[in-house]
Amino acid sequence: MNYEQIIQLALERGFYFPSCEIYSDAQAGFWEYGPSGVGLKNKFVELWRRELVRRDRMLEIDGSQIMSQSVFIASGHLSSFADPIVTCKKCKSIFRADKLIMEFTSIVVPESADLAEFDKVISEKRVACPKCKGELDQVRRFNMMFKVGVGPESEPAYLRPETCQSIFADFPRLFKTMRGKLPIGIAQIGKSFRNEISPRQSLLRLREFYQAEIEIFCNPNKLDDLEKFSEVENTEIRLMVGNEIKKMTCKEALESKILPNRLVGYYLGLLVEFYQKTGIDTNKSRFRKLDDKEKAFYATTAFDFEVETTIGWLELVACNYRSDYDLKSHANLSKEKFEVIDDDAKILPHVFELSMGIDRSLYTILEHCIRDDKENERVVLSLKPYLAPIHVGILSLVKKDGLAEKTEEIFSRMRTRFDAFLDHSGAIGRRYRRLDEVGAPFAVTVDHQTLQDDTVTVRSRDSMSQERVKVSELDSHIAKATGYP
Repeated sequence: MNYEQIIQLALERGFYFPSCEIYSDAQAGFWEYGPSGVGLKNKFVELWRRELVRRDRMLEIDGSQIMSQSVFIASGHLSSFADPIVTCKKCKSIFRADKLIMEFTSIVVPESADLAEFDKVISEKRVACPKCKGELDQVRRFNMMFKVGVGPESEPAYLRPETCQSIFADFPRLFKTMRGKLPIGIAQIGKSFRNEISPRQSLLRLREFYQAEIEIFCNPNKLDDLEKFSEVENTEIRLMVGNEIKKMTCKEALESKILPNRLVGYYLGLLVEFYQKTGIDTNKSRFRKLDDKEKAFYATTAFDFEVETTIGWLELVACNYRSDYDLKSHANLSKEKFEVIDDDAKILPHVFELSMGIDRSLYTILEHCIRDDKENERVVLSLKPYLAPIHVGILSLVKKDGLAEKTEEIFSRMRTRFDAFLDHSGAIGRRYRRLDEVGAPFAVTVDHQTLQDDTVTVRSRDSMSQERVKVSELDSHIAKATGYP
């Protein structure tokens, strides 16, 4: 199944759709989650909390989406958070220079490259405006942050372009009040905002998007002292080595010097174990080490966790060793103390980051889990049961003879424990197909036999097998099969 088919499914089954689509002036890069999408997203986030935040005993905060100008002066975003853009001299259309060059020539020029490098490729390869074939102007930088005015005097502030800055600014208070001890992870999930030049491909490039960011504060002198590395040392990960993807354990990658230390190895292993539980095929994943031109301006070492899809490799998580860049910058501008005591020594912690794109992850889950079952003339979204927006459909075979009333009685009892869907209308086969497409792992059908022996038919989404289950045992049967508490 390809990208266009995923979009069709998303629109028809309430996963996501364009914002303000009824109006002609709706802006690109803004999408909204429907009921199915919200259900999938919420369960994905809870899995993230369980498998990363709670497993590693991290702290979680919920910071402000609007932050003061000083934050972004300190972070470097006001001076460095900019994309290369180019304007057509003839029709005045604006394009991202790196994307335009890639599409026109297949040459990769990193977005952080010098502007002269973009101009050189455009000139030598005769890259023209794709709309009118006009000549392109010189490449310039465009800062992608949304500026807002606060209060009657419109004091300058910005919508956050990443969720991590409040973690850094709050670090002294959090470490003190929560009795922190290095290494310590602080996590945050929420929306970030970037004024992308030419957002496209639905959830893959947005101006308003969800991030799940984890910042690990650590002693830079103890990066190889992490005892819990043993938990993931045999976890297999896939790493780009030269032009080849090599599968190896975290321990082997560390011993081969591909990974720099045990702390980085531990969190990359943890990340892969998380994604294995989402339904994404991690045999189509890789960690790719970024070179100096590709890295973010704050990173000293960086790996991108990427997954292969029908439209190419997608970056789902940026794994950056930010050293002491952020804490030092905030300390210098704010004049606050960011040093902490670790084993009787005063140090300024370094930071290792896992910055996850939730929207991209959800798209990838949908693509990796959908299949066209031509033999049975159906499309099946084989989501992990605990991620499915609907756990179980409750269906009456017909609406007469007291079956509708019995169905509603069963639904009323189950809906407080599971995400259940009640459906009386249409042929039973079509109702099964609709549930298959939204990823519901089970369908419960109430028929005439139910009124005689208080059993129902439970149909499994993937195998289409059916079994009779007592109504009194239905809750435990569904809970066991879905892994839902």
